Amino acid sequence: MIILRSQREIEKIRKACLIVAEILEHLKERIQPGVSTWDLDALSEEMALKRSAKPAFKGYHGYPYSLCTSLNYEVVHGMPSKKCILKEGDIISLDFGVSIDGYFGDSAVTVPVGEISPEARTLCRVAEDSLYQGIARAAVGNRLSDISHAIQSYVEARGFSVVREFVGHGIGQALHEPPQIPNYGPPGKGVKLKAGMVLAIEPMINLGRAEVEVLEDRWTAVTVDRRISAHFEHTVAVTQNGPDILTMPSSEP
Repeated sequence: MIILRSQREIEKIRKACLIVAEILEHLKERIQPGVSTWDLDALSEEMALKRSAKPAFKGYHGYPYSLCTSLNYEVVHGMPSKKCILKEGDIISLDFGVSIDGYFGDSAVTVPVGEISPEARTLCRVAEDSLYQGIARAAVGNRLSDISHAIQSYVEARGFSVVREFVGHGIGQALHEPPQIPNYGPPGKGVKLKAGMVLAIEPMINLGRAEVEVLEDRWTAVTVDRRISAHFEHTVAVTQNGPDILTMPSSEP
């Protein structure tokens, strides 16, 4: 069942989302050659706890870390490690969420490590732009698949592929709630969007083939052809005035 949130509830979700956004901004500033993904995970947890928030991923279905760190051809759910040291030219996806006062926020970014290749830079730009293409369709009266179709058509027109095994989702008092939001499909399908829906929209796109596989750790999803992947995510409220991006970093000092 899709829950329509009151404005009061949306503000509670926004509180969690702004903590997520702030922490991701700090993590982005730490990204450089020589940094370990283990240290990034530790920092994310430390910052969340200082803000009286609980890391949403740690312990979720047994996931042992607070942050997902997916490097290069890792698509999602990459696991932090002391042995994983960032190198010049890498790209790393940081996926993070928290809960506070009973409500959740969730967001992801893909960050360059130093100078990256032109194709990696283009992949990241198209992935982020496709997220905003999807968000623009998160409007009252549209159908759920209008979001999906906007993402897919934008990505594929630029020569990249869309991951199908992982999807966006509703979010609120649980990290994952109905509805699921694929990043592909025809327009005009699925539930009609209504004010009060809160959606985590998250395209994952690949430089090569769309197919992915999960490694033996049962978490890390990688591209089958081992070509690079990028992932961006925002938590968005559907309102009468259009989409409201709850994980947009605050412009306040």
